[in-house]
Amino acid sequence: MKETTHLSFEVFPPKKDSDFSSVYEVVTELAKLSPEYISVTYGAGGSQSKKTTQIASYIQNELNVPAVAHMTCVGSTKSGIAKLCEELKAEGVSNILALRGDRPKDMTDEQYNLREFTYSTDLIAELKKMGDFHIMAACYPEKHFEAFSKEADLKHMKEKQDLGAEHFITQLFFDNDFFYDFRERADKKGITAPIHAGIMPITSAKQIGTSISLSGSSVPKMLSDIIAKYADKPEDMFKAGIDYAIRQIRDLEDNGVYGVHIYTMNKPAIASEIVKAI
Repeated sequence: MKETTHLSFEVFPPKKDSDFSSVYEVVTELAKLSPEYISVTYGAGGSQSKKTTQIASYIQNELNVPAVAHMTCVGSTKSGIAKLCEELKAEGVSNILALRGDRPKDMTDEQYNLREFTYSTDLIAELKKMGDFHIMAACYPEKHFEAFSKEADLKHMKEKQDLGAEHFITQLFFDNDFFYDFRERADKKGITAPIHAGIMPITSAKQIGTSISLSGSSVPKMLSDIIAKYADKPEDMFKAGIDYAIRQIRDLEDNGVYGVHIYTMNKPAIASEIVKAI
């Protein structure tokens, strides 16, 4: 990586407590790559918040790498968020990625309509009351799928900044032109907080279907051709997917991206291979 480009990684908590040792091995390997920070995702409605705090604490205190704890609010209460903030403070974790999150599957319509947090901006405003947290937020190069327009989406991003978001991480994208157009429009909107480009290496044909359904990101012809060519050749698909991510990141570097945030899918070997190449 160029010295001016900030590298970071995302990991997710295990679903089973018995798998905790494996996620500690993952973050230990990632820490060897000297990232600016490692972020830890958060279950819908706070279902994995304790795991998030535990892993973030390990990253922060045992590995001496800044940890960013994800926090979603769609299924949370103000009292629950306050309790979680106290737990993070106790562990010395001061960085939070504030997200709305997806509606929990077991949340009734009545609960959803009476929820205490409607948007991530509500969570950011609440977190600013909770102490000296450094807040990050999400942004969307291709527009959030629920946003009325790109302009409306940018307005929401500006609100996040005005409320206290200090950095932004983008939704994953596969076409850098979307990012460059987005960055230019954000600059014109008065968004000055650094933007970290979210990159997910696609190493299997199945993965692209899952990623698209979750993110709504479009797939450029170059990537769809790779998937069509290597869909039935797992080893070749793995290599081609990593190569695509490497070329994408190199281009971002050449165009002055502030940071690259790699969605690792808890596979440090992939992150290591990318870092060595760039």
